[in-house]
Amino acid sequence: MSNIWGRREVRETGRREKGLWELREGLSSRIGELDALLRAEREGGGARPGPEREALTARAFEELDEARETLRHSHRRRQPAAHLAVAQAHYDTAYSLMLRLTPPEKIAAMLPGLLAFVREHLAVSDERRVQTEQIALSVLAGGVLDDARRQVLVDATSVARQAHLKETLRVRSFTQIVYGISAVLAVVVILVGVVGALSPRMVPLCFEPKGVGVVCPTGSAPARAVRPGQDVDVVIAQVVSRWDYAVVLFVGMVAAAIAAAASLRRIRGSSTPYNVPVALAMLKLPTGALTAVLGLLLMRGEFVPGLQSLDSSAQIIAWAVIFGYAQQLFTRFVDTQAQSVLNSVGGPGKTPAKQSRDPQGPPA
Repeated sequence: MSNIWGRREVRETGRREKGLWELREGLSSRIGELDALLRAEREGGGARPGPEREALTARAFEELDEARETLRHSHRRRQPAAHLAVAQAHYDTAYSLMLRLTPPEKIAAMLPGLLAFVREHLAVSDERRVQTEQIALSVLAGGVLDDARRQVLVDATSVARQAHLKETLRVRSFTQIVYGISAVLAVVVILVGVVGALSPRMVPLCFEPKGVGVVCPTGSAPARAVRPGQDVDVVIAQVVSRWDYAVVLFVGMVAAAIAAAASLRRIRGSSTPYNVPVALAMLKLPTGALTAVLGLLLMRGEFVPGLQSLDSSAQIIAWAVIFGYAQQLFTRFVDTQAQSVLNSVGGPGKTPAKQSRDPQGPPA
């Protein structure tokens, strides 16, 4: 009966998580693998008999149980990405405890993987990484991996795993900041649209080209409709529409969406559970709407000489498209920072450290 409920819980969790299902199952399988290794090591005795070994083994199993409980979603915090980071932290602790229980001769066989992981997440100048590389060269040259060197490897691996977790959390923090700014800008866009609809005469997006009359985004008045000596503001008040701001905001948002789709070609995928490209696309949409409005206001204020005489509604819409797409000039710095944050997470894209030219390394 418990297996039936367990399978049902797994299916329900998969439906809730969708895109994160693969990451959750991958971590769950690694937890099961580490559990089997710990049980095999406990049954096999090893180099650490006695109360100390029993205490380390018991604590390792407790950390694995905590990781499983976190992945089960039976806790109150039901954040799909956050629970993976918490479970990973428990798994990392259990893995470090397993290394302390493993005999040195077995760790020597695991040395290439440990060295690769340390190189991915620790700086070249980190003393723990330097010592790990020296130990690896010494063991490959026939040296002995004693308890002191094993302790250095365990410490370096533990710190590398903590660095990996911090890199992932940095991606999470960046993504949340981008989502927060996008939400604020979206509220500003809504407020601008509402004010423009309620008071279209306050700051009209209209132009008065000579010999043409008055031109607004959704309407115009020919020159013959303007009586001699009549105030232009009166004509604008008659032509302006409550839909002017809405149309310009919408056109700017559409142009920004196209720019967002084009900018994704420079963003690499990420194995983190935080969708950075989507967050960047969400930021570009309200930014494009606002730059379209602000660009037209700058043109109306003759900020750039020669670009203030738009003589048709189509030209106003065309410039709104250009200004909406031009938000890329501002958000490209955010794109660069996003790529930098993703590159900071260890992986094949990171530049590996140069190997020592001495194949023998230090003496054993």
